[in-house]
Amino acid sequence: MAALFHDTPDAIENTGKIAARCGFDFPAQKYHLPNFEPPAGQELSAYFEEVAWAGFHARMAARVAGDGNGDARGEHTPAEYEERLKREIALVKKMGFEGYFLIVWDLLKAAREKGIPVGPGRGSAAGSLLAYALRITEIDPIEYDLLFERFLNPERISLPDIDMDFCGRRRQEMIEYVTRKYGQENVCQIITFGTMAARGAIRDVGRVLEVPLPEVDRIAKMIPFAVDATIADALKGVPELRALRDRNSKIAQLLAIAQKIEGQVRHPSIHAAGIVITPKPLVEFLPLYQSVKGEVTTQFPMGDVEALGLLKMDLLGLRNLTVIDDALELVRKETSLVIDINRLPLDDAATFDVFKSGNTDGVFQFESPGMKDLLRRFRPEEFRDLVALNALYRPGPLKSGMTDEFIHRRNHPDRIAYELAELEPILKETRGIIVYQEQVMRIATDLAGFTLAGADLLRKAMGKKDRETMKAQKQKFVQGAKKKGIASAKADKIFEQIKEFAEYGFNKSHSAAYAFLAYQTAYLKAHYPVHFLAALLTSEAERGATPQVVKYIGECHEMGIQVLPPDINKSEFRFTVEDGHIRFGLAAVKGIGQAAVEEIVAARKRAGGFTSPFDLFREHDTKVLNRKAVESLIKAGSFDSLGWKRSQCYHMLDRMIEFGHEVQKAHAARQTSLFGSGTVEPAPLPAEVREMREWDESHVLSYEMDALGLYITGHPLAQHKDRVRKLVSHLIEELDPERDFDKDVRLAGIVGSLKPLKTKKDERMAAFVLEDLTGKIEVVAFPESFAKSGAYLREGQLVWIKGKFMGEEDNRRISLTQAMPLVEAFEKQARRVVVRIFLPGLEEATLAELKTILDGYEGKCPVFFELETPRSYRVVAQSAEVQKVTPSEDLIKKIEALLGENSVSVEY
Repeated sequence: MAALFHDTPDAIENTGKIAARCGFDFPAQKYHLPNFEPPAGQELSAYFEEVAWAGFHARMAARVAGDGNGDARGEHTPAEYEERLKREIALVKKMGFEGYFLIVWDLLKAAREKGIPVGPGRGSAAGSLLAYALRITEIDPIEYDLLFERFLNPERISLPDIDMDFCGRRRQEMIEYVTRKYGQENVCQIITFGTMAARGAIRDVGRVLEVPLPEVDRIAKMIPFAVDATIADALKGVPELRALRDRNSKIAQLLAIAQKIEGQVRHPSIHAAGIVITPKPLVEFLPLYQSVKGEVTTQFPMGDVEALGLLKMDLLGLRNLTVIDDALELVRKETSLVIDINRLPLDDAATFDVFKSGNTDGVFQFESPGMKDLLRRFRPEEFRDLVALNALYRPGPLKSGMTDEFIHRRNHPDRIAYELAELEPILKETRGIIVYQEQVMRIATDLAGFTLAGADLLRKAMGKKDRETMKAQKQKFVQGAKKKGIASAKADKIFEQIKEFAEYGFNKSHSAAYAFLAYQTAYLKAHYPVHFLAALLTSEAERGATPQVVKYIGECHEMGIQVLPPDINKSEFRFTVEDGHIRFGLAAVKGIGQAAVEEIVAARKRAGGFTSPFDLFREHDTKVLNRKAVESLIKAGSFDSLGWKRSQCYHMLDRMIEFGHEVQKAHAARQTSLFGSGTVEPAPLPAEVREMREWDESHVLSYEMDALGLYITGHPLAQHKDRVRKLVSHLIEELDPERDFDKDVRLAGIVGSLKPLKTKKDERMAAFVLEDLTGKIEVVAFPESFAKSGAYLREGQLVWIKGKFMGEEDNRRISLTQAMPLVEAFEKQARRVVVRIFLPGLEEATLAELKTILDGYEGKCPVFFELETPRSYRVVAQSAEVQKVTPSEDLIKKIEALLGENSVSVEY
């Protein structure tokens, strides 16, 4: 396709600057789009229309047949759809972007033909009926009032920007497809530069100046936790940091140097999604960069690549698409049911029950603690509610009170009011609140006569807060409203309201597309929970996210789904579904790669199933499955089903490896000699091995942690589950970086991966991982807290801790202030013990024995007696003889043995 000429000032100016900087002499006002070759004998524009209308008619046929993905209300006529598509096609042809749409269409079509999962669309492209017809998106833009002009604006021509989501596991295949189609010399990924953020700059400079690590860490944490935080702003807004600088010259020097390097480029890397495609070799347009790994990228970052008029495309790998695809495949294997995930009814009651209950672990973009709370408060009932909640759960709306007001209006419809009757059709679905940017555009067109393209320019001006532009836009709005019979004062008031809400308004097209993906995951969780959670566990295991595996195994337990341990005879590489349960995938066993698992599965098939651990060594290739991998399999319990104890397997491992070598020698001999030796058989187990006892529980669990990064047959904390819940402020999975950042929290768990450390001043400190039944988190004990609590920090120790939560995205951690053994915490943190006594039939001897037990555990915790009779009264009293006890485990067990289960409760 021929290069396109446009004379937009921004494009010309930016491109001219870059071209001049690089010494390139191509015209600055061109777009340099790759060629899309239509079928032989067809002209590009005609082929574009042919493909678009064919896709459109297929969509409309599905809509008429009720085979669409919607909760369609039937408010829109076929003529309305046709008119919209004609308008969009005409505009795309006028802009000369037919080739661009066909490139995207072809790429997504190729992905589907390869069986690669594709997302439902993202960003403003979901507002295009043309994109819907071409199956670039899956959301009907007319049904959900999504605007094409939010995507392409004829009054300010710029390249379209359609981001594409693919299955994360197979994204590379799509990059290879593009490379083959358009030529390796014409396609490459885009460079990105890591820069020195405020906290990172302080830490880097601190290392160079040899400032003690705890002190550097304390200074860095004084910088507010925000993407755009700067040292200068922190010095203005954090008095403690300013005072520290003023009284300590070393800190003043550190901050001064850090400010100079703040924002500077730290290192190059590859953009997570962006690729560039050119019509001629890349080197004719821009310089290239080769990393030490041999990866070739542009030398220019994405903004400059776009400014040069080159086609930048984002091909994103989305794990959620992989999870959905794996879940669908598990369903198909077990039930032969083939589910079209893009054709779900969007009014499914069971799916909305998942959202209403906040049971959304694993549901795309709806699984954070804050979002769960929002779902429970709002209780969504239709797809449009999910779109709104997805848009409202962001810092701006949450802090401004918009989100709370939205919920309040749901529960109190009498609060919904409109400044003008004309606003009701636009704002009805969001209860009178401007939630979306598209609503701002609708108000401008319906009340003030703006074109949709002009309304999009107004939206952009509001976002940029350009005073001069806003002044002109306001005048235009008021005058336009006056022509429609709206008083100037009223129009002025509405404009100010729009301006206020526009700060928080979200792209509805993007919110709708991602709400659709969230709905798909929730639908699978509602109807196929075992298959969905198996796929989710596979996804987390593949990326090594052990805390998330722990979290979702906990979710399985909560839902009554049994997670079976890894089994050498039954496990596959991924988690699978087995008789309504989930079978651990061997991918989750440390030191076992995919090649090793494939070797195990192949050996299993050759042997017809293993009956002894020796069978594996008879069949497998020792070059692929090494000793370390087999050790992990034993520790994970993979051989348990063969009737061998783990201790026996581990003890016999050297003998099994030796047997494997003997088998391979015999096999080689048979191949080279007509009279080669016969089959090799393992020697009988020695008596001492047959009588060998299993490892004790602590060793079993410890080895499971080594092999899996989690406990599968049990958990040291499980027996204390109920008491721990009362003792702590949070379970680890409940920690929310937004809500709990920089707050004191109380946790309990088991110490793992303990690393003793020293500061520059030779002071002792430590870092360790704390794990409870829901997840893991890093804990840092700086010298002061380590001096007080270090004696309790040993691997395998159950502890209670108190500390400050530092929620830095994936780098969440606790700064320790106090720690003690869990058993000791149960005693010291208790506020009172309540003993329940059922009065009918109570004997004097029982009371006497109770007093004897209590006297044996004298302590500092008040004890109360809850005296109860059925259907009559309950009295809480204290005894003059026994008033305080030590609430130990032994005390509770003895009282419950005497008075019955749950007769004692400890309050913290």
